Amino acid sequence: MRGRRRAGGRHTGVPGIALLLALTASPGVAGTPAAAADPRPLPDLHLVTLTGPGTSADDDRAGAADEAALLARQDAVLAAAGIGEVTYRWTTALNGFAAHLTPEQVDRLEADPSVALVEPNSVVTMAGSTSRAPLGAVGTGPHRGGAGTVIGFVDSGLDPDSPLFAEVPRLGRAPRDFAGECVGGDDWGPETCDRKLVGSGWWVHGFGADRVRATESLSPRDQVGHGTAVASIAAGNSGVSVRVAGRDAGVYSGLAPQARIATYKSCWAAPDPADDGCATADVVSAIDRATADGVDVLSLAIAGPDRLDTVELALLGAAESDVVVVAAAGNAADTAYAAHGSPWVTTVGSAQGPTRRGVVSAAGGPRLLGASRIRHDVGPVRVLRATDVAARGARLADAAQCRPGSLDAQRAAGAVVVCRRGGIGRVDKSTAVEQADGVGMVLANVRRGAVHDDFHSIPTVHVSATAARQLLRWMRTHPRGRVRLAAARPDHAARRTVATSAAGDPRAGVLKPDVVARGQGVLAATTGPAGVGWSLFSGTSAATARVAGLAAVLRGQHRWPASVVRSALVTGAVPLRGESTLRQGGGELRSVPRPRLALDVRPSSWRRALEAGSWRDLNTPSLVFRGTGRTLTRRVTNLGSRAEYFSVSAQGFPRTSVRVTPLALRLRPGQTGTFRVHAAGAGPLATDSGWVVWRGARGSVLRIPVALTRR
Repeated sequence: MRGRRRAGGRHTGVPGIALLLALTASPGVAGTPAAAADPRPLPDLHLVTLTGPGTSADDDRAGAADEAALLARQDAVLAAAGIGEVTYRWTTALNGFAAHLTPEQVDRLEADPSVALVEPNSVVTMAGSTSRAPLGAVGTGPHRGGAGTVIGFVDSGLDPDSPLFAEVPRLGRAPRDFAGECVGGDDWGPETCDRKLVGSGWWVHGFGADRVRATESLSPRDQVGHGTAVASIAAGNSGVSVRVAGRDAGVYSGLAPQARIATYKSCWAAPDPADDGCATADVVSAIDRATADGVDVLSLAIAGPDRLDTVELALLGAAESDVVVVAAAGNAADTAYAAHGSPWVTTVGSAQGPTRRGVVSAAGGPRLLGASRIRHDVGPVRVLRATDVAARGARLADAAQCRPGSLDAQRAAGAVVVCRRGGIGRVDKSTAVEQADGVGMVLANVRRGAVHDDFHSIPTVHVSATAARQLLRWMRTHPRGRVRLAAARPDHAARRTVATSAAGDPRAGVLKPDVVARGQGVLAATTGPAGVGWSLFSGTSAATARVAGLAAVLRGQHRWPASVVRSALVTGAVPLRGESTLRQGGGELRSVPRPRLALDVRPSSWRRALEAGSWRDLNTPSLVFRGTGRTLTRRVTNLGSRAEYFSVSAQGFPRTSVRVTPLALRLRPGQTGTFRVHAAGAGPLATDSGWVVWRGARGSVLRIPVALTRR
């Protein structure tokens, strides 16, 4: 079912793109120019996109050009604007180039009818952060999935020394269509690539080689750790032993352990880590190369503007080449809407998983629930306040917070120690108790606040301030009291979208994010000055990595087009209670979907909708009613091997009456049926959200998220 295409065909322009971009784009932020030997500053680097598609456009759209024709058009535009040298040329994902331009040259290009968009180069951030990985962080992951696929990572590179990216016997069948090369650099030779790591490249002119950190490597090698973390979550090998602080901590696997990896480094470390980032000129170059190489899934775990820009147009070219594009919504919910708002991108937000819980049971006393990842019971043993086991010479305030070195091992040995929250990291407190030979910890809030199921080095239960006061009152009347720490059922009601995860723009015609996935405290491989290690990775980058891995598993299992995989990812998610679809899209994607129905979009439809200036009629796996709109039409296709009845209902929608017609469809294998969704009422719509749910006679469920907005 795949129609991948690289080049060929006759070119036609797309004049509507320029108009739409003029309506939707806002001014970019100029990036720092690349280094120059001449002391006079170079003009600013700009990204220039010509009308029409690149060579990746699908066969069903007459007019895709070959590379020679695109380069000839670029040459004509450059000559007319008086531009000599260019920094980059792009011909696959889009038709364009990057060059240092004077204001006069910008004016000439913007007046040229064959130019769709001119915007300054800018630097965007990576959408993930790391923290130290404590013991007990992992369990056994999947052993199979993703065979025959390649995930391309547009990121900060990769550390090839990690066993997660080593060539192993269990990789399964090789990819059929991948044509990438191993482009190296300072410390990355052609022998670095193998059957697992099948392609690499790097681009730095947009960021500026003179602006990178002294320890950076001008090669695909990762010095930031972000790209390594993303790749390990999505496609790390299975059964890899994890060692933290010199101890075994279990085994690890990525979501698609049999998938191959191609790394396209376009994000760089700066002297000040706050300036780390990815220049858009470099990112577009990486997307163009990944599209030409023929990756199956493209991961873009970096932020961006909530508008259509050159990066989004390059991702359009990737989608036209039958690539599943997965990108991060961003972590700035308080200042921006979700990035990557185009319908050809599966945009991923971050979700907080269920809170794992533990219980503190006092002998003859209270039974207190808290957050915990406890693996084995402790006790009954003595329970002591940290101040009662303070080391000689230690400040009582330090001992109360269980700071390292503040506890006396002779008195704390074999006991559960109650530590006050605050002052230092939560997991550092349990390490201090362990070093004092304590066997467990109760972490006590001192004021109102959340409790966290962190990974601790010894069994720990984190309790609220109210529960802590109950425990301490009982301890005062039972000076030789004993407690037991044990696991309790997780709190699944705590699943939610992380507060910092960017929500969708209610004014847009596309529902974003498409889905959310677990993005808090995800164990990942990382790298840095100390070499390969492990960390807890958080943010929409971690969530994007999970979805990219699941997409690769789907592509490995089926020969579905990218748009069918995208439909499966969105409609196979599980809604989070109490949250609008503008926060969660289809819901939380927790496992590999198994759809029987799909909403398919032909690759040529994206560009036609872009020309028309409306997404309304696209067969996307989500719906947005805006203003006074009342009816939307969609089509579903039976992916199964036999005829089946499917019935439909509208769920949620506390403020609006929503109905679907017809109420049922009988579809043969491969057959497509049309349905309409109607929002009742006169005048502007109420702000509302819910799901259109199709259920198959054989038990399948497909949920289509819906948003209604007044704007």
